[in-house]
Amino acid sequence: MKLCMIGKRGHAYYVFESIREVPGIELPCVSSGCGDDPEPLLKMARDNGFQPEFRADWKAMLDEFRPDVLCIDGPFELHAEMCAEALKRKIHVFCEKPIALTLEQLEIIRAAYEKSSARIVSMVGLRYEPAFYQAHKMVSAGAVGKVKTVRAQKSYRLGIRPEFYKHRATYGGTIPWVGSHALDWILWFSGSDFESVSAIQTTEDNFGNGDLEIAAHCQFRMKSGVLASAGIDYLRPAAAPTHGDDRVRVAGTEGVLEVRGGKIHYIGKDGEQVITPETPDRRLFSDFLLELAGGRPSVRRIASSSGTWSGLMTTAAANSAAPCSASCFR
Repeated sequence: MKLCMIGKRGHAYYVFESIREVPGIELPCVSSGCGDDPEPLLKMARDNGFQPEFRADWKAMLDEFRPDVLCIDGPFELHAEMCAEALKRKIHVFCEKPIALTLEQLEIIRAAYEKSSARIVSMVGLRYEPAFYQAHKMVSAGAVGKVKTVRAQKSYRLGIRPEFYKHRATYGGTIPWVGSHALDWILWFSGSDFESVSAIQTTEDNFGNGDLEIAAHCQFRMKSGVLASAGIDYLRPAAAPTHGDDRVRVAGTEGVLEVRGGKIHYIGKDGEQVITPETPDRRLFSDFLLELAGGRPSVRRIASSSGTWSGLMTTAAANSAAPCSASCFR
């Protein structure tokens, strides 16, 4: 299987975490996709045993090397065009989130996807973190009974952000970027699609970071009747022991389960347990490749734009301060 890569602005390292789990992968060429220095991506490739060529023109790279899979981790504002061009060429896409910054861009991807035999998946990989992976297995096995509520939290240190984060046209928004993980957990643990959403967000006291929303709160009703919420912020103190504070609480008719601090806190009929999870036997990128090759189904469903769609619709609800009904979601 032949792979090409564009950029290293986000989670391109997902590729190299598990690429050796799939035999026969070639990496003949990479591109920065813009004016970024290509050396960090080239070095990452070399450090993992590959010697790719470099092409400044990413479209020319696709036509010259005709890869089976394209990893996209370039400028956010170019993701939609890159995804669409790959899909038109029947190239499978592994793209950093958000895959689009506007609903109009997302429709361009959708149109290309519907005419293509290729698949697309985004780099929303926290389903594979040990505590979340095992917690979902427990919920699926009935540990909390019928799920009634899901509450997700995604909190990051702000740190010093690159200039593109400060402008909506190049960043897209905190809900589609940081919140994509929280929304994905809600979809996953509830086992249902979104029906309606109300949301609020703020740029106040964002430490001079322009359009960047420092915090957002979102509430959802799922089609199954599950009630869900997500808290998203860049307010984790610099002195915190980790960059992120990721949490999910799932409450059902027979118990409550919460993931926090890398462990699972579970209360069921036999009382409270604190569970240290085992490491999953699969990872995001290799899971994607193995499903493409006809192997086991992946933990993330291939070919869904629901995460980006939900993030953009939630952002729209926050911008308008009006609820978005079932007709907003597909």
